[in-house]
Amino acid sequence: MEIGSMVAVTLVQIAVVMGVVLLTVAYMTYAERKVLSFMQDRLGPMEVGPWGLLQPIADGLKLFFKEDIIPSGANKIIFAVAPIICLVPALIGFAVIPYNGSFTLFGLEGGGVISDLNVGLLYIFAVAGMGAYGVILGGWASNSKYAFLGGLRSAAQIISYELAMGFSIVGVLLLSGSLSLVTVTEAQAGTWFGFIPQWNIFLQPVAFVAYVIAAVAETNRLPFDMPEAESELVAGFFTEYSGMRFSLFFLAEYGNMILVSCLASILFLGGYKAPLPILEFIPGFVWLALKTWALLFFFIWIRGTYPRVRFDQLMKFGWKVLIPVTLANLLVTALGVYIYNN
Repeated sequence: MEIGSMVAVTLVQIAVVMGVVLLTVAYMTYAERKVLSFMQDRLGPMEVGPWGLLQPIADGLKLFFKEDIIPSGANKIIFAVAPIICLVPALIGFAVIPYNGSFTLFGLEGGGVISDLNVGLLYIFAVAGMGAYGVILGGWASNSKYAFLGGLRSAAQIISYELAMGFSIVGVLLLSGSLSLVTVTEAQAGTWFGFIPQWNIFLQPVAFVAYVIAAVAETNRLPFDMPEAESELVAGFFTEYSGMRFSLFFLAEYGNMILVSCLASILFLGGYKAPLPILEFIPGFVWLALKTWALLFFFIWIRGTYPRVRFDQLMKFGWKVLIPVTLANLLVTALGVYIYNN
């Protein structure tokens, strides 16, 4: 393929992927409000458009026109940049997410991923870790004790659960033998006995549970929303934010939810691969979307089910339970792979 054609395909992929991600982020706010309302026996958004479908657009317009207030004692530059530092890593992580196999569009061939890096998983962890700086800097630059305390809680939480998340996926890497997410997906093709998908969740169930718990903590979701903790910290690190800067923090949160759900789908649920050969006529991106939305529904479900834990319980569970369990799982997996290969 000519360089010009490759650039054209890549630009189209970037536009489509970013468009889908941003649209999903917007309507995740709607989906969460509707799902929680049904769980709590109420209607949720109903007034703006049919069944309230235009509510995300109304919310965006409202935030866009709200006054942008910067506290007089704040560090204005860092205060303005912090929300962007949160949002950008959540979006650029999708550059290495494989959403389909190879395809042909208008005579141009392309792979189902913007960039198939051989260290794609390390890339995601590197850029995702940058988002924590936005939370910490946002709390510090606000010149507010409440906001600063929320930022410090975020730092402690991320340190606790980043390790567990990393340990939980090493077993998958040992099974696939690669850091490329495309290779990890392709390694899960096929079935056992003709009807059981060769998904890593069946070989790594403990790692999957640990990953999901760590992902909930990493995205600051209930019951681990310590950086926000509205009832305790007056909204935490974004107490002093308003208007569109305020909304960027929420866009980053939902963007991270989608990213970690896509990653879980790829690492443990076969990614864009169909569960059975008979279902391969359905496009790969549909399978990835279904698996991702199932995990996003789980995020909403646990928010409507569990209360927030105490901060000491959060830290104790991360260091004394989750990390030892993931290390033990890694040891067993390494021994199993060694025995199988020898």
